[in-house]
Amino acid sequence: MRHTLKRSLVGGLLCLGLIASSGAAEPSGKVLIVVSGEGREQGKTRPGFEMDEFAQAWLLLRANGLSVDVASPQGGAVQADRFNAEHDYNARLAADPQAQAALRQTLATASLRAKDYRAVLIMGGKGAMFDLPKDPSLQQLLSAMDAQGAVIAAVCHGPAALAEVKRADGQPLVAGRRLTGFSNEEEAAFGKKWAAQFPWLLEDKLKAQGARWEEASLMLPKVVVDGRLITGQNPYSTAAMTEAVLRALGTEPAARQAFADEATLKLALRWLDGEHAAVQAELAADTHTPKTYKTELIAALGVYQFQQASDDADRRQALSLMRLAEPYFKHAMLGQAMAEAKRSLATLSVNKP
Repeated sequence: MRHTLKRSLVGGLLCLGLIASSGAAEPSGKVLIVVSGEGREQGKTRPGFEMDEFAQAWLLLRANGLSVDVASPQGGAVQADRFNAEHDYNARLAADPQAQAALRQTLATASLRAKDYRAVLIMGGKGAMFDLPKDPSLQQLLSAMDAQGAVIAAVCHGPAALAEVKRADGQPLVAGRRLTGFSNEEEAAFGKKWAAQFPWLLEDKLKAQGARWEEASLMLPKVVVDGRLITGQNPYSTAAMTEAVLRALGTEPAARQAFADEATLKLALRWLDGEHAAVQAELAADTHTPKTYKTELIAALGVYQFQQASDDADRRQALSLMRLAEPYFKHAMLGQAMAEAKRSLATLSVNKP
């Protein structure tokens, strides 16, 4: 019921397609991935990092010939929040001895030199809100990487690591910069367990530091590129953010089959942009196994967007997504949410002056 839909949206109905092998030469220099080391007991007692985000970033960087180091504030073994090990990208990561060794033996941020890296990608997960912003070694590393012109990228809660970083002139790194991250709206929907313990909400803090905040509707993918600062709003933005990093490094990403969540949410965006006939035709033709599109993800997106809707336009968008999914995904919660949305919109229409 409710938990099924929530797992569809948040628990990562991300199904990685096959990544084409890259024939590109190995670029010079390394790329760094930073993860939170806060996690304990798969997020039960302390939140950690998002394995889905890490897996996608690692696989895409390696598929494009980049050498990757993994670091955390304290170094050593790190724990992700609970994830679905059967998702293809997580299964691939589990079979990658380099990746597993890197997670068992993360480098301590205090041991790193900025000059060794061309880019850094900071992963999300709610643990990032606790240990990354208060790590002085990470702050110094990011400041030095900014000064040397490296690419700095962060996704979901990962931008929390940027909040206390200063540029060479003493100003906040994010001041005047366009960026995104896990929004207050998304936190209200999915952050109830840990948000009360956060030092601050990510969106509020970055705005207070002078960032020019941008966001998409709840859990839709969004990547913001401001020069060599690249940010992704939520887990569904990870792949596009990673490929934006590759482009910023001068590498055109290797051809690959889209991840299932990418394909699905791109289809949803096309629907919202008015491509109704084409989108319906593609869903109707999607009869093979495994399917290209995950209609349960579209349904969950519509349900949760309706629950967080603040105005008539938001409610209409949510109902539109639910209507797109309903012929292909029958679920009592979806039917109830659609009925409630129709009633609320009818009431709003009647009460309009």
